[in-house]
Amino acid sequence: MNRPNPPAHLLSGQQKITANHLERLACIYIRQSSREQVLRHQGSQLNQYQLGERATGLGWAKERVQVIDSDLGLSARDSAARSGFKELVAAVSLGHVGIIFGYEVSRLARNNSDWYHLLDLVAVFNTLIADYDGIYDPRLYNDRLLLGLKGTMSEAELHLLRLRMEAGRLRQIEQGQYRQLLPTGLVRLDEGSVVKEPDEQVCHTIELVLAKFEALGSCRQVLLDLRQAQVLLPRRQTNGPQVGEILWKQPTYAAIYSIVTNPAYAGAFAHGRTQVDPTRRQPGRKDTGIVRKPMEEWVHLQQDVYPAYITWAQYQANQARLRQNATRFQEQIERAQGASRRGVALLQGLAICGYCGHRLQVAYKPTHRYMCKELAHELGEPMCASFHGPPIDQVVIEAFFAAIEPAQLDVLEAVLAEQAAEQARLQQQWQERLKQAEYEVGLAQRRYNQVDPDNRLVAAELERQWEEKLHQLQSTREAHERFQHASAAPAIAPELREQFRQLSKTLPNLWHTDQLINAHKKELLRSLIAQVVLRRAEGNTVEARIVWVSGHYSVVYAHPPVYRTRRLANYDELVERIHTLWQQDQDDLQIAAQLTKEGFRSPRASELTPRTVQRIRLERGWKRPHKPPTRPWSPEGYLSVTDLAQRLGTNTSWVYRRIRHHKIDPAYVRPHPCYKAMMIRDDPALIAQLQQELAA
Repeated sequence: MNRPNPPAHLLSGQQKITANHLERLACIYIRQSSREQVLRHQGSQLNQYQLGERATGLGWAKERVQVIDSDLGLSARDSAARSGFKELVAAVSLGHVGIIFGYEVSRLARNNSDWYHLLDLVAVFNTLIADYDGIYDPRLYNDRLLLGLKGTMSEAELHLLRLRMEAGRLRQIEQGQYRQLLPTGLVRLDEGSVVKEPDEQVCHTIELVLAKFEALGSCRQVLLDLRQAQVLLPRRQTNGPQVGEILWKQPTYAAIYSIVTNPAYAGAFAHGRTQVDPTRRQPGRKDTGIVRKPMEEWVHLQQDVYPAYITWAQYQANQARLRQNATRFQEQIERAQGASRRGVALLQGLAICGYCGHRLQVAYKPTHRYMCKELAHELGEPMCASFHGPPIDQVVIEAFFAAIEPAQLDVLEAVLAEQAAEQARLQQQWQERLKQAEYEVGLAQRRYNQVDPDNRLVAAELERQWEEKLHQLQSTREAHERFQHASAAPAIAPELREQFRQLSKTLPNLWHTDQLINAHKKELLRSLIAQVVLRRAEGNTVEARIVWVSGHYSVVYAHPPVYRTRRLANYDELVERIHTLWQQDQDDLQIAAQLTKEGFRSPRASELTPRTVQRIRLERGWKRPHKPPTRPWSPEGYLSVTDLAQRLGTNTSWVYRRIRHHKIDPAYVRPHPCYKAMMIRDDPALIAQLQQELAA
């Protein structure tokens, strides 16, 4: 595409260019507003890229011309999503840019906040701005006034274009000529009329979904019913390699909800069902801030426009039923951590399912559990996971306490010190690069000064090499300056370190008192923990991946109770150890005590109980021959009831009556350490007293 010669006043602006400007970069900023313009308007791109030739024609060396084209296809309404514009502003702020080329002001910014911010920066750092009309120095009053007017006109132009487009769209809507995207099941013919999908299977499936909702009254119940019957839902592809084709996919909650809530299936044309709320938009994300509006706030609604699958009255009844079902709509939509409540589930809002990635819900049955119901809700599949909460909370709390211990602070300081050392090593390398570049510039200069001026060919080559070394030195200095402006490794202030030391000593003790309520504990955990991803590793072991606010993560393991012994992670090893100890003639009590020391445990206890050992042993037939009961042995200095009765020449009942009626001083009586039996101290005075009672 041929380009006309530049106006005469563009050439007259060359007097504003100084040697200081030529030493710095000439930035060519290239932008087009949409991908369609990038693909179809190649001439505009060519004109913008040719600004590089303009820069070299004005005196900039080719290697000092930098083209910034990373914002192709992006609107200039704001700078949040434009990485190229941010790069340009950063380079200007560092004083590396001598001039900015843009084909016109609207390429740089379409709003005054970005435009005047750029003007302030270029004025401070003595940077010129050039477009097709001329070269401007923002430090000069007339040039700044003209640039300000151009920026205002650019913003007004965008506003007027938006108003015209919106007015034209509304006019088409009012006249019934606006062609909006039709849902699956409706087809627009070439002449503009809309009919039902010619494929009867598609129509029958949509009718089935609407009939099921009328009968069941819940999208989730419709989902479960369709999945049980293995019914697939049709979807017309609007993009990709299969655009325009009908694909059959597994039913989802979202697909069923969109069918039930779309007024087009009731024959109505509706515009403005979703609108953009500027207060909810997130910078850099153009699809955010979209909110669903109630029917009374729709821009336009016209009935009997399309062929209907249901009546308008039935559609309104369906929407009323959905509103009754949506008791937790806001909580389901936001999926945020939520406020710190007073429940005992300390990971409420932090726990994430390690299988599907959804946030876990809390249930109290009677102790709290973390459960994932998203796949069951969305796809009608079984629940992902359910975790017993208390042991998981405990290991996370222990990891939290460990994170604030002084030892961890020492590790953090060691890491920061290593980063500082690495920064120092890099700084030394940059210094050496600068010295080498300065030496090469000096060497090239000395070679040029020593050449015979009459030898023009050699002198021209040496001059070119000298200029090349000067440009390399300038580039190295600018890169070094950018490195110095990079964020340095932070350090822990002494007062902050002391606060952490005191907190690590007092918080664990304070945690188990009534001074901290559960809401306070949750806030403390959230101060360091971003989320906790839970996944069952094996058996009764749950892996908790703690993602800290810094982005790093730690992995800890919890062992919540299980309801079957066979679900223990080390069940086979436990059976083998019980068999080994049983063969060594140890009883159940001894086996349980030994294996508890080795780390084994029962399904719902923190240790291995003798009852669990007995159950495992009897299931495998590990029994010993029956032995008659043996007489309990008595410790030294004590007599059993039987021994005392034999010494007195009476029966045991007489002795038990004396013990029961405290005829024998309770100080002389104690229980047996191993058996359910009583022992009486072997005291001569007591024996004489009892003999007198028998003789009386």
